[in-house]
Amino acid sequence: MLEVTGLHVAYGGIQAVRSITFHVNEGETVALIGANGAGKTSTLKAISRVLDAVGGDVHFCGEKISHSAPHDIIRKGIALVPEGRGVFPRLSVLENLHMGAFIRDDAAGVAADLQKVYGYFPRLKEREAQLAGTLSGGEQQMLAIGRALMSRPKMLLLDEPSMGLAPIMVQKIFEVIRAVAADGMTILLIEQNARLALQSSQRGYVMESGEITFNGDSAMLLDDPKVRAAYLGE
Repeated sequence: MLEVTGLHVAYGGIQAVRSITFHVNEGETVALIGANGAGKTSTLKAISRVLDAVGGDVHFCGEKISHSAPHDIIRKGIALVPEGRGVFPRLSVLENLHMGAFIRDDAAGVAADLQKVYGYFPRLKEREAQLAGTLSGGEQQMLAIGRALMSRPKMLLLDEPSMGLAPIMVQKIFEVIRAVAADGMTILLIEQNARLALQSSQRGYVMESGEITFNGDSAMLLDDPKVRAAYLGE
């Protein structure tokens, strides 16, 4: 579904991503792990065209999207859940969710998907009239994922969904991520908790200093001594 070839991202003279190549198959959850500053977030931003790449190509469902406008990326079926959540704090939960569906004109489908999001996150239903800025961090993460799902994407890009959350909330968020994947969603997941990311995915790529240094089945990476020493605290 997603094919990234020779992707290169730079900030001035700083090379954040160095000609990386990877792919995500339809229906897969793929984890991209690595230390802070490895280039993971820059990779997602380049795919979603929030950030211009210096070089390389990105194909989605067979179509080259390397130079598409960001608003066209979501119309093509890619939804980014950004690091830091990025909810609209002065809008209600319900208004935030409707913002996720701004590209759609199928009212019945939007209403059905709203109920599906509430099924994943009952707490959002309980708080649908509450301003998003007053939610807890975990609730805002639920809202950010729910808002992305309201665009009815073919693929979710998740950037650090567990960041800053209490362990019990991390568990709840990842239960939903697994449920969304089980319903057929294709997911590219960035997550600092490498163990959790690999346990929640079929395949993984390890990034170091802007380059992919390991890749393989997630179970294999969990057992790799180098990965365990560098990222699993063993």
